[in-house]
Amino acid sequence: MNEQTPLPRPERVRKPDWIRVKAPTSEGFAKTRALMRSKNLVTVCEEAACPNIGECWTKKHATVMILGDVCTRACRFCNVKTGMPRKVDPLEPQHVAEAAEQMGLEHIVITSVDRDDLPDGGASQFVKVIEAIRKASPTTTIEILTPDFRNKHEAAVEAIVAARPDVYNHNLETVPRLYPMIRPGARYYASLRLLETVKRLDPSIFTKSGIMLGLGEQRLEVHQVMDDMRSADIDFLTMGQYLQPTPKHAKVEEFVTPQAFQAYGAIARAKGFLQVASSPLTRSSYHAGEDFAEMRAAREAKLAKASAKA
Repeated sequence: MNEQTPLPRPERVRKPDWIRVKAPTSEGFAKTRALMRSKNLVTVCEEAACPNIGECWTKKHATVMILGDVCTRACRFCNVKTGMPRKVDPLEPQHVAEAAEQMGLEHIVITSVDRDDLPDGGASQFVKVIEAIRKASPTTTIEILTPDFRNKHEAAVEAIVAARPDVYNHNLETVPRLYPMIRPGARYYASLRLLETVKRLDPSIFTKSGIMLGLGEQRLEVHQVMDDMRSADIDFLTMGQYLQPTPKHAKVEEFVTPQAFQAYGAIARAKGFLQVASSPLTRSSYHAGEDFAEMRAAREAKLAKASAKA
């Protein structure tokens, strides 16, 4: 009997040493996972296959993803499922608040899938979650990471800003040239306008945005994104290495070195961001609590300096 010729295996790019992490095995990780399951909560840590999940969950840091685990978009960098989402869970805000209280969180990050199927894009659920956390755990600071609320962002952002999260994050993800390939359902300048709207409505709310490197962007393009963000008065910039979730997603064009990330970070600080996180493993919510405390201190120091000069 003739043996069949084996099918060629897809080429796998070997990750450099600086991007590898250990598999999570700690007791703290197991407890965090059990709590998320008991409250029927979804986390972006799992859905997006974040490389930092072991470290963060060990420290009882988790980024809750509201509005289900099915996204109405199909971005080429994201591992979240695409399709028609289920109905919004009315108990979700209370469950998120209970998890924050039980974990004793000083800082919590709330994100969501895109919900283009909803009239408000899911903004009202963000508001309910913020209000529930404020009631159950009033000392917990709240950071939200929202979608772009395509074609409805003004009203959606107004509602969320009125609920007064401490940090409003919305990621630009990549440079404008790569949007048609990487983020086809979104528009670069619409995302910038969303963050400008937050600052216009309430300048006291910290704004934050991030990009992934390694998708084929050029150095000067990254510098231009920094300038665009500063023009929108964004306070906090995060930069991290893009990692290909599956062979179906956009491939990694380059593994950017830690030294290059440091150089980008230095340039960003010189451009005037209050806070910058730039490393291969940086993600939007990685060390979010510590970074928030530093950013708040930086603003206070800046205001004190300006007052002394007046």
